[in-house]
Amino acid sequence: MLKPFTNRLYRASFLAVLIFSANSHAGKDDFTKKIELASLYQNADGIAKRATYQGNVVILQGSLKVSSDELEIDASQGEGNEIFIATGSPARYSQQQEDGSIVTAQADKIEYHRQTRSLSLEGNAEIKQNSSSVQGKSITFNMELEQIIAQGSDQESGRVITTFQPVSKSKEPEADQQDNQP
Repeated sequence: MLKPFTNRLYRASFLAVLIFSANSHAGKDDFTKKIELASLYQNADGIAKRATYQGNVVILQGSLKVSSDELEIDASQGEGNEIFIATGSPARYSQQQEDGSIVTAQADKIEYHRQTRSLSLEGNAEIKQNSSSVQGKSITFNMELEQIIAQGSDQESGRVITTFQPVSKSKEPEADQQDNQP
């Protein structure tokens, strides 16, 4: 009786690494590596199909890392429809991409909907890649379509703050510089 439940929990834990796959170009090797989920406390309910991990929760798989105060996995809607909710002060996600850049995200609550492959950051939300970032009260990221929707922050301005860092240009070729001379 416990074996099917244990298998479901193992699958749910495996799916937990997909929670924060912020980009379809995430390091492919990460998903072939073992998954480690550590917490100070775990409570699983096979009938309700829910599991809760509390206390310094850390999920590791390759370069992917999720850390939170609490992680809840809701599998009540069936396989493929799981919802993962990480909460913390803040909950954090990071993963190295294939190009070597690191994507990081943080929020009071990070929610992943497996069916829609979407990541929702709620409360003090921020997502960064390289030195560019988006900040707001909430950010929704569709991983498959690579679309971001952000809503205003709780700051006085109530605006979404997006920062783009310019790409360094190499020196122009001499011929181009000569063409620009009078």
